[in-house]
Amino acid sequence: MPVERLFSTTIEVLSRSVDLRTRNQNLIASNLANAETPGYTPKKLEFEGQLQAAVKKSSGRGKQASDAGGVTHPGHIPLRGGAEQLSQVQGRVVETPSATPGRDGNSVELENEMSRMMQNQVLFNASVQLLGKKFEGLRSALREGK
Repeated sequence: MPVERLFSTTIEVLSRSVDLRTRNQNLIASNLANAETPGYTPKKLEFEGQLQAAVKKSSGRGKQASDAGGVTHPGHIPLRGGAEQLSQVQGRVVETPSATPGRDGNSVELENEMSRMMQNQVLFNASVQLLGKKFEGLRSALREGK
């Protein structure tokens, strides 16, 4: 089996998700750090839609299974071919102003930012844990194959 087949698109998706969630966490931390900065507008990284589109594109939905890297069901993630599409997912930084900015024009709402930070952290941790499980499975397969 070629080495690239060991690293499925699932691993690539999870790895890209970890990278993007790290960038988003940094933006949220910046928002919290600027909670007292006059005129500051909070930001976030939007990437979930782009990531889903890249997964769909790499899975070759609508193509024959032989053209799509062996995908035989639309719900399956292919074993190869997704790295190029996934590496192009960079996300988009968008401003998320509050509906009621303060007198100084700052629109950071601490409760919302803390909530977004916790949600992002939970999803980051889940991705890291799933990556760990995938690598444990690979390690186990390699040990049994000796």
